Amino acid sequence: MQVRVLFFGVLKDIVGTAEETLQVSPGMTMASLFEGYAERFATLRNRQSSILLARNQEFSTPETELSDGDEVAFLPPVSGGSNKEIRDPEGHLFSLTRAAIHSSQIAAALQRPEDGALVVFDGVVRNNTKGRPTDYLEYECYEGMALEQIARIGREIAGQFPIGRIGIVHRLGRLEIGEASVTVIVTAPHRKAAFEAAFEGINRLKREVPIWKKEFFADGAVWVDGEWDDRLLAAAAANETP
Repeated sequence: MQVRVLFFGVLKDIVGTAEETLQVSPGMTMASLFEGYAERFATLRNRQSSILLARNQEFSTPETELSDGDEVAFLPPVSGGSNKEIRDPEGHLFSLTRAAIHSSQIAAALQRPEDGALVVFDGVVRNNTKGRPTDYLEYECYEGMALEQIARIGREIAGQFPIGRIGIVHRLGRLEIGEASVTVIVTAPHRKAAFEAAFEGINRLKREVPIWKKEFFADGAVWVDGEWDDRLLAAAAANETP
């Protein structure tokens, strides 16, 4: 049977490709598939504890058996094509885009007459990392899975806090210094819930969504080290689907 294997971020550099199609034996698990690559690439094995697995755009466990036509992804810790978005009936907005983010326009579309609070968080590309001058950034992601994870986070936050609407938008591709890479916007009747929901949104986005950042300098480029949410790592270690 045949499966498609995807690599992202630094893993793409380690194996030297973004994807490949493999012929595998019936009954092969995610763990045995990963082991085959780890035997070829020692650096991959060294990173195993921080890599999460996905099957058909959902987090998976090492013991999951593969089926013909599956799409498998190896996902390094997160660090924060076309425009893609989800608009919920409640008015929430979740989007990935390669165009500039205009948070004021998004906020105007989200705000309701009954909302007395509007909180906008913009994450902006800075010109250095620990004093080392940055030329520009590039973001890539597992698009289908990333968008669904963003929507899941937004809906959970909307159910957790007494807010009106939430919008989460992330840029992909090349970003110049001063451009917004992400915006989290929350409207609510009162300010406390709006602030808390926006804070929760950006924190979860940075630790749960498969988006990776590469930073470019005058003398080279590096993938920025990230970190998965502890809950996701614990579920993977226990062979449970998050």
